[in-house]
Amino acid sequence: MSHASSEISNTSPLSAELRAAPPAGLYVHLPFCVAHCPYCDFVVYAGAEARGPRARTERLYEAVERELELRADALDERFGAARPPLATLYFGGGTPSLVSGERLERLMTTIRRRYGLERGAEITLEANPGPDERGNLAAFAAAGVNRISFGAQSLNGAELRRLGRRHSPEDVAAAVAEARTAGIGSVNLDLLYDLPGQTLDGWAATLNAALDLGPDHLSLYALTLDDPDAEGLTGETGDHLPTARGARRWREAARREQDDDRAADQYRLASDRLAAAGWRGYEISNWARPGHESRHSLTYWERRRYEAVGPGAHAFDGAVRRWNAAGLERYIAALLPADGPGSVPPGDSETLAPETAESERVILALRLDRGVPAAWASRPEFAEAFSWAESSGLIERVDLAGEAHLRLTLKGRLLSNELFARLV
Repeated sequence: MSHASSEISNTSPLSAELRAAPPAGLYVHLPFCVAHCPYCDFVVYAGAEARGPRARTERLYEAVERELELRADALDERFGAARPPLATLYFGGGTPSLVSGERLERLMTTIRRRYGLERGAEITLEANPGPDERGNLAAFAAAGVNRISFGAQSLNGAELRRLGRRHSPEDVAAAVAEARTAGIGSVNLDLLYDLPGQTLDGWAATLNAALDLGPDHLSLYALTLDDPDAEGLTGETGDHLPTARGARRWREAARREQDDDRAADQYRLASDRLAAAGWRGYEISNWARPGHESRHSLTYWERRRYEAVGPGAHAFDGAVRRWNAAGLERYIAALLPADGPGSVPPGDSETLAPETAESERVILALRLDRGVPAAWASRPEFAEAFSWAESSGLIERVDLAGEAHLRLTLKGRLLSNELFARLV
């Protein structure tokens, strides 16, 4: 795919990096799941809150529609109603595929009316593969969804059960086939490696089974077991929910069965296998068949502007990073009060310092396979880190369209966090 339309080029000055501008993408967080997996740190409300007589789904959807209107009002005031239409739209969660086709169409109508969608815009919806969770894929396609991301996580039944997943490997195959029948043109599978008890051969089997299903994109993530409470992310304005005691115990046990060397071997295996199959590893954790790179995710890695709505959602205008608090009650109460028009939900924001923005630009660009212009390495604040990375075999020099670039080697991808820490 072409990146010529990217708002911020690799050589743009820092002043352009810090200038507020209209969003190129929109993220909509729909936080409901049938069950909450013990490893998951996303803002999720499960069980009776998601289904049944006490479910709060409809109120949340109404609140999201109201936030869409309020955020659009603010964008109109800042940039004018004639601002460019969105290039990407992403429904994340949670399990957004629990939404009805009718409700999704209502959200899409609001988004088209208030934000606009450019011709050929990428519209992604996340889904779980189980038969009672993947939703009405034909209705989603009719509403405009042209890319779907299934949370497969594994194609080994025992691993899925250990992860607390409700679907089977056969369900993943059925979901991919159903998406194709519905006419959804781009299919992604999320897979996890470095799972408790997972062997290198087991990972290879999952990867081969995934490729046999004929997806267009694979997102491969090492199982990460963070502690948002210890990181201070769960307060009143925090963008995470507190970790349940059962989940905390599960994570403690799972960490003891993880192995950095095994994870590195699994990553190498995936890189080699996918390269041999003609896939492009365009980002550290993401591979695509040509033309199926996630345009919405590239919005983040290229530091383009994006709007966001829903509990825990993050937005970025080029100068300020803003997030909504994760709490569902306060989110709904702010947007749908008993009287009055409602207000934007509670949350917080961060104005980026120039040096923070510059480091972030370099780090995010290095995540991509095209890397950064070689001239960046000579800047005083980065020269030492790049010199260390090159002497350590973490980066390589390549020619891209006549310009010298530095990009991560396979070893560099495996040790990227060590380089990123030196660039901050």
